Amino acid sequence: MIVLGIETSCDETGVALYAHDRGLLAHVLYSQVALHAEYGGVVPELASRDHVRKAVPLLREVFRAAGLASGAVDGVAYTAGPGLVGALMVGAALGRSLAWAWGVPALGVHHLEGHLLAPLLEPEPPAFPFVALLVSGGHTLLVDVAGVGRYRVLGESVDDAVGEAFDKTAKLLGLPYPGGPELARLAEHGDPARFSFPRPMTDRPGLDFSFSGLKTFALNTLHGLAGSAQDRADVARAFEDAVVDTLAIKCRRAVKATGTRRLVVAGGVGANRRLRVRLTELMQELGGGAYYPRPAFCTDNGAMIALAGCLRLTAGQAEDLAIRATARWPLDGLEAPAAG
Repeated sequence: MIVLGIETSCDETGVALYAHDRGLLAHVLYSQVALHAEYGGVVPELASRDHVRKAVPLLREVFRAAGLASGAVDGVAYTAGPGLVGALMVGAALGRSLAWAWGVPALGVHHLEGHLLAPLLEPEPPAFPFVALLVSGGHTLLVDVAGVGRYRVLGESVDDAVGEAFDKTAKLLGLPYPGGPELARLAEHGDPARFSFPRPMTDRPGLDFSFSGLKTFALNTLHGLAGSAQDRADVARAFEDAVVDTLAIKCRRAVKATGTRRLVVAGGVGANRRLRVRLTELMQELGGGAYYPRPAFCTDNGAMIALAGCLRLTAGQAEDLAIRATARWPLDGLEAPAAG
């Protein structure tokens, strides 16, 4: 089975083709970062309009890259939620319309399921079960993953998502949008011994997170400084170290609680170099392994949607002709496919 995947949940337009017996055939991605940069964040209406402009040209491009005729697919998968509802509707309407025209099934995919399964695109994918740390601009979750559609949320952020905290702190430091990667680059020049930020919610049991206080701590620290380049780099390093330590502490707890020795790290923040080094060392210490999608598949992309859709479609899952887009969609409300 060859599945076309379409991702339009926020500010990236991703299209990919995935074959159940050959893996990823081709993928293309267009980022709207330049469009939203002058506003300091994503403008939903502009995002939706840009998806409309870019989706069909990207479709043509991915079929050319795969060497397939347009429509030479057995199914279509599109992101149905969660996300910006206008942006989701673009991908949902396009995916459902193409499937109807081609006479193939279409399936709405949960965006976070795509991220959780993205490491399966790699040459050495993790086997089920595993614990997944999903860290992005909109989500921070620890999930016990027993199989496709078999998810149990172990912990989540009670306020800011970790990527959101990165972006907000970067803005305090005067860094351009998107701020998370810029903060990580600045932190490379920081002194790790100068400031010590708190590790929130690690002094109590549980697997939930809180990151809004770190942003406030960074703001208060900056108020007492002259604001030199070194001051800003040192604050960036202290902030990043606090986030990485907090995530590592909670991952250790989750791995020990589940008895699983496989940790998957997904989402945009999963591309952070310092986080990858720390969690790899943690899993080696625990006698297990850490698994990551390549950086291109940490951010939103069509490949993860094509993969997730293919796994469900090949298991016999089907939907009616309704076009569905859901801004809020709990991950643990998903069901496993009948043959999953």
